[in-house]
Amino acid sequence: MRFDGKRILVTGASRGIGRALALQLAAEGAEVLALARSSEALDDLPEGIERLACDLTDGNARTALIAGLQRQRLDGVINNAGIQIAADFAKGSADTQDIEQELAVNLTAPMHLAAGLLPVLARTPGSFLINVTSGLALAPKPQAPVYCASKAGLRSFTRALRYQAEDAGLRVQITDCVMALAATQMITGRGRGKISPNTAAAALLDGAAAGKIEIWVGQMKLLRLIHRLSPALAARILRG
Repeated sequence: MRFDGKRILVTGASRGIGRALALQLAAEGAEVLALARSSEALDDLPEGIERLACDLTDGNARTALIAGLQRQRLDGVINNAGIQIAADFAKGSADTQDIEQELAVNLTAPMHLAAGLLPVLARTPGSFLINVTSGLALAPKPQAPVYCASKAGLRSFTRALRYQAEDAGLRVQITDCVMALAATQMITGRGRGKISPNTAAAALLDGAAAGKIEIWVGQMKLLRLIHRLSPALAARILRG
């Protein structure tokens, strides 16, 4: 797959991996639609990258976004936006609004965008949809149970969506990108062995270009092997 000339939507494009994806795709000649919660957050992106504002926690805003995109050509969607909120249910510190927000951004929004935009992607042979998940979809860590659940749900949804697309004969590459720990604002001060957002974005795009339906980034390749050999060991590692 080549990206030059393709029209590609990237969510969560104001910073971190999403911003790196937008810049790298633009450098390869893609028409990038960079999406963030506010257009002001995208002001520092170069000219030529189209800026879209949408609060992904708002169902009505997502519906309006999808309606606008359905009238256009679209060759790719990268559901990269994500949030992680620490919560301790055992201590009663889990907030209902936080739970709803986290699930909306991490799981509901990618499902909603897939429902509305898969028919648009299907009009262009060689198009793709990539959902960014996590090694925490395989086994959770205790500090972020809702995040882990949302990524596990998104991983399962992505596979089921791929099955449906294949059965329907749609020529859309549907990919799960199992992302490694990257040095982004979301996990500032937490975790070790982080890769840079640029490295993470490049690995995703390399995997997509190679036609992979699963992209395992960085140390996630080792986690995949460990999980195959011993799911219990993988769970202990991620529990910390």
